[in-house]
Amino acid sequence: MHDVVVIGAGLAGLRCAVVLAERGLEVVVLDAGDEVGGRQRTDLVDGFRLDRGFQVLNPAYPALRRSIDLDALALRSFPVGVQVRTDRGLAELRHPLRSPLSIPRTIGSGLVSAADAVAFSRWLAPAFTRRLSARARSDRALREGWDAAGLRGPLRTAVLEPFLAGVVAEDREGSSNAFVQELVRYFALGRPGLPSQGIAAVPAQLAARARAAGAEIRLGARAERIDRDGPIVEVGVAGGEALRAGRVVVAVGAESVAELEPVPRPATNGLQTWWFAATAAPSASALLRVDGRDAARRGPVVNTAVVSHTVPSYAPVGRHLIEATCLLPRGGAAAGENEVRRHLAELWDAGVTDWQLLRRDDIPDALPAQPAPLRAPRPPRVTDRMYLAGDHRHAASIQGALASGERAARAVLVDAGV
Repeated sequence: MHDVVVIGAGLAGLRCAVVLAERGLEVVVLDAGDEVGGRQRTDLVDGFRLDRGFQVLNPAYPALRRSIDLDALALRSFPVGVQVRTDRGLAELRHPLRSPLSIPRTIGSGLVSAADAVAFSRWLAPAFTRRLSARARSDRALREGWDAAGLRGPLRTAVLEPFLAGVVAEDREGSSNAFVQELVRYFALGRPGLPSQGIAAVPAQLAARARAAGAEIRLGARAERIDRDGPIVEVGVAGGEALRAGRVVVAVGAESVAELEPVPRPATNGLQTWWFAATAAPSASALLRVDGRDAARRGPVVNTAVVSHTVPSYAPVGRHLIEATCLLPRGGAAAGENEVRRHLAELWDAGVTDWQLLRRDDIPDALPAQPAPLRAPRPPRVTDRMYLAGDHRHAASIQGALASGERAARAVLVDAGV
């Protein structure tokens, strides 16, 4: 019999297992997959490193700094800024404090008026002066937050709207204003990037730490039922013997949690990422590129980047890796390859017909939805000896997943009297 069974070897489950095992509990982690990581996975395809969907890692996340040896990841950072395809050509906006020499170009782009700059500062300031929990009490939809701040010009329509669509996986501006403020604050504080060996290096490091502390991780082990009988919880495993434990933490994705615990299925947003290989890069810039043209002229791509400019180890020598991310509407039509290539040709102002399509990742449950008003992180304890963890219980981010795993572990430790 084990002290704790953790179901799910994603970031939340692994972080929970690390905390529990390091406090001396006997922990076993079950996962139906063939690798740890859940949505944080990296595959080798024709010599390219392809993450499961376009992902970035922000070292400003507090839970990440507590959990991971960032130096060991050999993190390569994206430039802090964005390129915008406009009706007049290509404009570039960079972080004004990190790239002060770029300020004249930003002003000359026509995308940031003085009024827009003031309104943006007015909108973002509360993220630096008030706690998220306090802002959540008067939360509203993002569109209403921007309207209230007076942010209505091209900085909003041509830059923030297309950029944030790829961050929160929706383009209706219905996400929580307080939540998006928090994300933008982290973008301002950190320099997001990617581990040289792919995003899977993050859960791999957590798994190694969990095993070093004595936790057991069983892959290819799908939990199919949970039964409670007094002080014992039994977890049925497909094709294997049931496990018995004092407590169980369910740390599976939002799409699977209701299969194991009678809770409502969390709402999610979907993303689609296309990975292309090219012998010649369409640009020398490593900046993320978005479409800031009139909405009627846009296509399905919400962002695109030459990933190998930032992380050369993602592509073989002499070749380049380009990502293109689209929204994946639930119940709607997904973007097709011809449409994506047409839009990429316009965004890059380059020929794309000879680009090799390496893979398309359709991820219908890429991120938990974060509608307004923002809900407080839900308690991890759902019933006696049963706990839930995951970004759908906290916040739609790597920060949220790790923090949720920590909170679940603390609840277990308190209840176990450790």
